[in-house]
Amino acid sequence: MKASTIKWGVIGLGNIAHQFVRDLALIKEAELYAVASRSVDKAKDFGSKYKAKKMYGSYQELMKDPEIDIIYIATPHDSHKNLTIEALESGKHVLCEKPIAINNEQTKAMIDASKKQNKFLMEAFWTRFNPSIQQILYKINQGDLGDIKYINADFAFRVENPTGRMTDITNAGGSLLDMGVYPLMLSYIVLGKPKKVLATSNFFESGADKQTAMILQYENAQAVLHSSFVSPSNMSATISGTEGRLNIHSIWHETQGFSILKNGHKIDYHYPTLGKGFTYEIEECHRCIQNNQIESEFWTHQNSLDVIEIADEVRKQSGLKFPNEL
Repeated sequence: MKASTIKWGVIGLGNIAHQFVRDLALIKEAELYAVASRSVDKAKDFGSKYKAKKMYGSYQELMKDPEIDIIYIATPHDSHKNLTIEALESGKHVLCEKPIAINNEQTKAMIDASKKQNKFLMEAFWTRFNPSIQQILYKINQGDLGDIKYINADFAFRVENPTGRMTDITNAGGSLLDMGVYPLMLSYIVLGKPKKVLATSNFFESGADKQTAMILQYENAQAVLHSSFVSPSNMSATISGTEGRLNIHSIWHETQGFSILKNGHKIDYHYPTLGKGFTYEIEECHRCIQNNQIESEFWTHQNSLDVIEIADEVRKQSGLKFPNEL
């Protein structure tokens, strides 16, 4: 790369894209170069607000722009596979919103494209790069909590408009893939892949899940997880071991700290994020691109495959199916 500045293109200009580009502006080496929407007016409004150099009325126009180094894909889940592969084949690196795809087969195809094109691809599990989460994993690996036996995590709030994108079954909507993947990710980075999954869901009339309960059974541990669009929760998380308990402060997936309770004593740890916290996954993308890596060792291609495999099993157990799933 000729310059130290990494030029970003953003595809899909919904709520999460607004949050992402506000954090992108906090990274000195990052430049919001271009944005794209299926509506050129929406692209112009978004691009003007955040001072993008180019605004496109189609995703393909943005992909063809030779100035762009990496594309952030923030469209509905069902479009991730095709847009990611198209972007990689256009010679662009890709950061794709979670879930990376709607099933394991789609994820494999995206990873194969990354390898074939020799371009960086990462799922945007920003929580994995949160400073508190990094410190939590360090303390667990140091044995501060003893052997981990139990994880409890949820991600639940009430959706006021149950007819929007988040509950549209044709877009792979529902609480599991929108929110439930966060608790699944937490259990996975601490305990790995479970031996067995038990799951059940309640559904909207559309067929999308409105709440899903999951139990992950490990050799010597269990995780009890929940996602919901019908009622709010504390959105906290607990990791319990033989030597102590760790509470991730709410809202846990964007946490600013955690507490450890051990031997009758409580210690609070505070790790305020830069911006909302997307900054850390952005910096990881930059590091990998500068080092000519096609994946991050902190959230690998295999990690994405593993988590979507668990989600596939949850859907199998609960009966959650998406139309035209390929």
